[in-house]
Amino acid sequence: MSFGARIRIRLGALQHNFTILRNAAGAAKICAVVKANAFGHGLLTITRNLPDVDSFAVARLSEARTLRDDGNKKPIVLLAGVLTNDDLRQALHLDCEIVVHNLSQLEALEAFGPAAATVWLKVDTGMHRLGVFPEDVESCVERLRACPAVKSTRLMSHLANADDPDDPMTSTQLRRFDEIAGKFSGDISIANSAAILAPGRHAAVKARAGSNVWVRPGIALYGVSPLKGHCGADLGLQPVMEFESHLVAVKLVRKGEPVGYGGTWTAGQDTAIGIVSAGYGDGYSRFLPSGTPVLVNGRRVPLAGTVSMDMLAVDLGPASRDKAGDNVLLWGGDLPVEEVAANAGTIAYQLICGVTHREPAVVVPA
Repeated sequence: MSFGARIRIRLGALQHNFTILRNAAGAAKICAVVKANAFGHGLLTITRNLPDVDSFAVARLSEARTLRDDGNKKPIVLLAGVLTNDDLRQALHLDCEIVVHNLSQLEALEAFGPAAATVWLKVDTGMHRLGVFPEDVESCVERLRACPAVKSTRLMSHLANADDPDDPMTSTQLRRFDEIAGKFSGDISIANSAAILAPGRHAAVKARAGSNVWVRPGIALYGVSPLKGHCGADLGLQPVMEFESHLVAVKLVRKGEPVGYGGTWTAGQDTAIGIVSAGYGDGYSRFLPSGTPVLVNGRRVPLAGTVSMDMLAVDLGPASRDKAGDNVLLWGGDLPVEEVAANAGTIAYQLICGVTHREPAVVVPA
């Protein structure tokens, strides 16, 4: 069957990565982050195949609704909390655990009336994006525990620079959070994928782990490294997503001839050019430059010219025997998405979240 660019989801890799994170997290409970369509992998495909996680985390009410409509009964953490009273009503109806990161959200809960919400109070330990300041935690906790709408109050924070194990900011944030958590009785959470797996960090995470501690792995679940300068394989992870396509044409191009929009690439020799059924309409970034590696029939060839909406060109070389219909791998497997992203000056998160799913994903057990 003919197809354009599509993703192949490897469930065996997903389970492998979960096991690595489970072992690294010690006794901590695991909240799997599945926002942004499970980082582009397919929300329901991923959540249906993570039976042993303790909860899921999403960023939007629509994501929580999709999970509940699918029959998912696990706790769902709404990471950004709610903005309006209607959002609050919907979140409570969906039985979401709600993150509170400012006073207006707290006040909305106080005005709501009796309910049974589990609330995560988010503390700004240094990222300065969302969260109440440390000096306000005690009063916020008191108000939440006195609130008729709240049945349980928990604490969380988010690490800004954990992807760089040498950055002292992470130690500063962990120390600040520990100081606050030491005065708090209840569940707590701060560790993301990087904090769980970074050398020298996972031991600290394990030391904090207990029945009241939660970790929140996201990117590592999908086999992508959360650490700068590393690929998932460096940490024992396996890519869950393979972004694949095929050649739709092979043609000869003479030395000096341009290829593609704007003629940004010209042949350095007489060569064969392969045209791949993939482009920025599928999520293969137009910012990827000539020279970016692509796997054709398992061998690396360079991207040649500007990526179009539905097609891209690769230089197959003068001795090529490739033909229309042959397999192309844009990332995954032996071509780490981290490497591809580096060519575009971006991060793997953006590429995998940007897949447009014009073609249905193929899900395989291995």
